[in-house]
Amino acid sequence: MIAPKKHRTGLQEIADLIGISKMTVSRFLRDPNLVSPPLQQKISLAIDQLGYIPNKAPDMLSNAKSYAIGVLLPSLTNQVFADVLKGIESETDKQGYQTMIAHTGYNPEKEEQRLRSLLAYNIDGLILTERTHTNATRKMIEIAGVPVVEIMDSVSPYMDMAVGIDNFAVTKKMIHRMIDRGHKQIIYFSARQDDRSMIRQEAYEAAMREAGLAPYTVRTAEPSSSSLGVKLLHQALAQYPSMDGVFSTNDDLALGVLFECQRLKIKVPQQIAIAGFHGHDFGQMVIPKLASILTPRVAMGQKAAEMLLKRIKGEPVLQTVVDFPVQYLDGESI
Repeated sequence: MIAPKKHRTGLQEIADLIGISKMTVSRFLRDPNLVSPPLQQKISLAIDQLGYIPNKAPDMLSNAKSYAIGVLLPSLTNQVFADVLKGIESETDKQGYQTMIAHTGYNPEKEEQRLRSLLAYNIDGLILTERTHTNATRKMIEIAGVPVVEIMDSVSPYMDMAVGIDNFAVTKKMIHRMIDRGHKQIIYFSARQDDRSMIRQEAYEAAMREAGLAPYTVRTAEPSSSSLGVKLLHQALAQYPSMDGVFSTNDDLALGVLFECQRLKIKVPQQIAIAGFHGHDFGQMVIPKLASILTPRVAMGQKAAEMLLKRIKGEPVLQTVVDFPVQYLDGESI
């Protein structure tokens, strides 16, 4: 059942905590530059501590259903999250709910800002795509008392409900598939360093060590792209000239590696095997077909929305964690 909504912090409570006037807090919320820098910091800390959520809905509607859910996505250009959103909206459209979408850029602080804005519109529930949240984010969700589904991972700790895959287990299995085909110096390519990329790195390292092989990672905090895959390949070739395999945290990087290998006349998979993650259609159109892990993004989005709307309507959700299977695409590149 949904936890009852708690009392939302008002401007006077923020003012009382700091020992200033309510008008000063109001000025800060209109434009932080209207108060001094030290006071900006004090008010910001008080807002986080109290879990302040602005209310943009009229008072008469503050306890009514909005028939809208908030969806926080780390990227608006990544095909993975476009597919997830497609699944979510296939369910919300059917049940007469709207989605309010916010972009977080894989940044917990930005997620906090976007969440505060979404909750101000009295949304009925939330779908989150990351598991690392600020304390203020958790506090706001607790006060708002809305149901939450965290997606893309079925194993990491979650607040309310979870829908996803076991990133660790499926990564390990793909590495073992590569090893079984005779590849011994497989390098892990990682970008952005988000939670799931780190989990996949841990799984890659575990699989390599289980096979008595040394793990090596080439990683960067840069956003993922095929051109970045090219850059990482050259870096890996310089560091590990005897490498015979690449496992990339996603298909974007893997495709960049594949195309650059072809340009350099490196035979795939004879000299270097290549595997990605997520199984995008484009990877199955190239020659050789890209080996990857096909994740059910649309189905995950649909299931997350289904569970969330059940909870919003007060219906029982018997299974609060859903672990989806994946499909291994060996393609022609390993």
